Amino acid sequence: MQAILSGRRLVATLSCAALAVATAFAASGGGSRAVPDLLAQPAQANVRAAASLQLSVSRAGKRLVSVGERGLVLLSDDDGRSWRQARQVPVSVALTQVRFVSETLGWAVGHSGVVMHSADGGETWQVQLDGMKAAALIADAAKAGAASGDPAALKHLREAEGLVQDGPDKPFLGLHFADASRGWVVGAYGMALATQDGGKHWESLMGRIPNPGGKHLYAVGEAGGRLLLAGEQGTLIRSTDGGASFQRLTTPYTGTFFGALEVADGGLLAYGLRGNVWRSTDQGANWARIELAQPVTLSAALTLADGAVLLADESGRLLRGDASASGFAPLAGALPTGLTSLAQAADGALIVSGARGLSRIEASLLAATPTAESKK
Repeated sequence: MQAILSGRRLVATLSCAALAVATAFAASGGGSRAVPDLLAQPAQANVRAAASLQLSVSRAGKRLVSVGERGLVLLSDDDGRSWRQARQVPVSVALTQVRFVSETLGWAVGHSGVVMHSADGGETWQVQLDGMKAAALIADAAKAGAASGDPAALKHLREAEGLVQDGPDKPFLGLHFADASRGWVVGAYGMALATQDGGKHWESLMGRIPNPGGKHLYAVGEAGGRLLLAGEQGTLIRSTDGGASFQRLTTPYTGTFFGALEVADGGLLAYGLRGNVWRSTDQGANWARIELAQPVTLSAALTLADGAVLLADESGRLLRGDASASGFAPLAGALPTGLTSLAQAADGALIVSGARGLSRIEASLLAATPTAESKK
């Protein structure tokens, strides 16, 4: 989850984590003049890195990898009990999400349209894509589409040309790789790209995705070849053919979704602002709201090894649901506010990233079935 500042639009969440990233983005100038310096400046050693704003955490085999502000990448080889900085990170922009498909192969995305790749479990990173290259790819694809004279394609071309003129100031916010080859990244103003060769080459998806006005896309996930994208103004977009085509799902909610995932029995779960959680049991044709006791923005979700679904909200609460996500209730214990991401360590413990760094919750505290407080 992020907050994005720009000349066209201000999209902000209430989380202190998002506000911190927005402040850093604004301080950089928010435009093309300052951004190249951050893209060229490696992340610096920071003795307080483990307590810094961390925006995403992921498993890489038995290792945990976390990313956050100023290009900070943190590694843990003891299930989240201690953390150290990665040896080499070539950028110092805020990194918004990280994902690994094996103990060695992983990707991270962030501000300035950066996509980075690691082949050694997060120790060192190489830039595969930045905002200038991404904008050029999007513009080239838009020009090809506009050659048909289709009005929608011509509008997309104008938007793509605007991305090129703005420079590398648009962040990627969501990332998913199905395997070592196939991956997708999404971000501000509807940016969406895909790769079929592990990030060596990228192609624009923006001409295929029904996203009028270029609404921000915050998350992309995949299960069994089915892609699910989530974004602002109730945006949920699905592909059932691995990204060859996309369809917009209609939901009763018009606010921001920060994430969506497939749960047991093929059900869909989407979550976002002010405690909104919506569930579909028929692949998005109909949706029912799951009522929570507190209308607090939900920032992250995770399916645990035992099949249970966890939600995290901005107040520091964790809510546990069954495998079908039919209802949720809070787990005992307090966490810092501004939670941003969840991952499960190799020993079953829960690792939580947020505005104050990383926290570890023992597996025994996750196993207890809470008393239900929510219902459809």
